[in-house]
Amino acid sequence: MFSRYAYEFAMKITRIVTKVVHARMRNWIFVKVETDQPGLYGWGEATLEWKTKSVVGAVEDLSVLLIGQDPRRIEHLWQIMHRQYFWRGGIINYTAISGIDQALWDIKGKELNRPVHELLGGPVRDRLRFYDHLGGGKMEDIYGTLAPAEFAERALRSMEEGFTAIKCMPIPVSDPVESPAVLKRAAQCVAAMRDACGDGLDIMLDLHARTTPAAAIQFGRLLTDYNLYWYEEPCWPESIDGLQEVARALPFPIATGERLTGRWEFRELFEKRACAIAQPDCSHCGGISEVRRIAAMAETYSIAVACHNPQGPISTAACTHVAFATPNYLIQEVVRKDVPWRKDVVDGQIPIENGHAIPPTAPGLGIDINEAEADKHPWQPEVTMDVFRRDGSVADW
Repeated sequence: MFSRYAYEFAMKITRIVTKVVHARMRNWIFVKVETDQPGLYGWGEATLEWKTKSVVGAVEDLSVLLIGQDPRRIEHLWQIMHRQYFWRGGIINYTAISGIDQALWDIKGKELNRPVHELLGGPVRDRLRFYDHLGGGKMEDIYGTLAPAEFAERALRSMEEGFTAIKCMPIPVSDPVESPAVLKRAAQCVAAMRDACGDGLDIMLDLHARTTPAAAIQFGRLLTDYNLYWYEEPCWPESIDGLQEVARALPFPIATGERLTGRWEFRELFEKRACAIAQPDCSHCGGISEVRRIAAMAETYSIAVACHNPQGPISTAACTHVAFATPNYLIQEVVRKDVPWRKDVVDGQIPIENGHAIPPTAPGLGIDINEAEADKHPWQPEVTMDVFRRDGSVADW
């Protein structure tokens, strides 16, 4: 028997489609959930570099379960996507779920004429701080900056544009982290940034999990005088004991979690206090719904949250809404200069001024995709990271 609500006020999902936008190192995967209500649809983002076609296929597979369902039953639909196929988990499946989940929250906010953060409990802060990437996120600046003077110059540029925190990778991906000479040169890069910018800039270092706990500790001990804001992915997240070893040995916070999916993969990380900052990715870990659960788990262990977000503009909007409604949220990652037309594909983006944003007021996620502009950048193979060590062996990117 139908309830009065279901009978009189039913809304249905009619179509779920993806729009792929080539952004050099990534193909942004935008997910559009359409309804039977005129003009009512939602956008989400399921970007996963070098796995684009797999994610698009996974979205199509999940759409079979959701066509005809009420999009406002977000938790119910999340459980359907997670549980009704035999094979659960995995980065492909969770990324597809994430894009759809974001779009469902967008729909619900638009229908109620409220921003998503209000549906999540309302803002717990008046403004949100963002951190920049070296060079604003331009690929060559992130991965190709080598000299200490270049690090200093680009860090200063971020400060001039209003940011008070920056993340960089001071060890080239082809260099062995275990080399004392490489580590000393990388420490010089950090010293150059600190000398140029003073204590007014918070510095995060990302190792991309390219080394062992022992080498991560060795490098970290060279950096103790520079007051790092955090030390990111010093070793593979599958090695919780290794992360715990690094966390115990160094005086600054360990951040990790971007490669983990679902709350279950974060559980041991939190139980062993192997990090101080959790970095779930709103476009990979299960969407807005799952980030909220992960953040609540983290809070019980006094662990902060700072969502990983090197993706496109929808992901940034989703993270921003989560951040404003999450008490233990620390800071938000943003990429600004990966492609020069980034702002052209979005209508109503989140404004960031002097490295901060205020709570969005537009309904839903507050953005829309300009599909005509997006169509000017159709799918292409992403720029690959063909990285090898000097002896010809394969290096972790």
